[in-house]
Amino acid sequence: MCGRYVTVSSIQAVEQRFNVQAPTPWTANTNVSHGDQTPVVASDKPNEVQMMQFGFTPGWAKKQYYMINARAEGDRNAVNDPSYTGAMGILDKPMFRKAIRSQRCLVVADAFIEGPEREKLSKPFVIYPRDGQRPFALAGIWDEWCDPSSGERLRSFAVLTTVSNALTQAVGHHRAPVILDPDREREWLNPDTPLGDVTAMLRTWDAKQFNAYPISPAIRDPRRNGSALLQPVGQRVWPEFTHELHETLEVFGMGESQSRSRRAGEASDTTRGGGPMAKEPRNTTWGHQGSLFD
Repeated sequence: MCGRYVTVSSIQAVEQRFNVQAPTPWTANTNVSHGDQTPVVASDKPNEVQMMQFGFTPGWAKKQYYMINARAEGDRNAVNDPSYTGAMGILDKPMFRKAIRSQRCLVVADAFIEGPEREKLSKPFVIYPRDGQRPFALAGIWDEWCDPSSGERLRSFAVLTTVSNALTQAVGHHRAPVILDPDREREWLNPDTPLGDVTAMLRTWDAKQFNAYPISPAIRDPRRNGSALLQPVGQRVWPEFTHELHETLEVFGMGESQSRSRRAGEASDTTRGGGPMAKEPRNTTWGHQGSLFD
């Protein structure tokens, strides 16, 4: 599954990368979790960034769901065989069959968080592009749901997952999010794209194009946010001689001031001492001054 990911690119970088306009601003989020509002490019407005909730609820539902992932194989490949090349059962799933046909989206991401199948986020890794080409697009599906008690309309999405590859297997995980080829992103958004072409995109990606390193299990708490969560605590899976993700992210305006880093350290000390864990505000815009991990 893909339950956490990172969105820290500037609005201008997202607009340029996806050739879109962003009428609604958003802020950096190093720990995108279910229930968060986060940027996507959806099929109904392919030239615009929209804010949607991470956690899919189908339009026909009587209550709200938070389906963060949708299996490309549906009920097929129950054993998560990484060599599976069969049919994409998502086309037949009542929860997703409408959305996969006509309501697809690009989920804006700079990295995603994964952990071993057993330990999960008790042993998390950041997975990021080795070539530094961020942001990239996770394949998503979306829908709009109306709350019957309030009449409020909610747009939400789920990330498509597929079989594990060499990198996600190296971190011990049995699934991988679908990462779209940039050349096919517009096809993914187009509701008229033939279903055969859509399902052909639901395969795994080249593991060597990405890398991973371990981070603190503090990422488990969805209330936590801030660049300190992305600091490595061990070696990368594939040896590299380039900048670490936590260094290059500063290019996207994610550097922290010393005072902010000091507050993050104080919050961490409080947590270790058994006191309450305070979530750093989500509505903070990262500055350019200071190093990422003072």
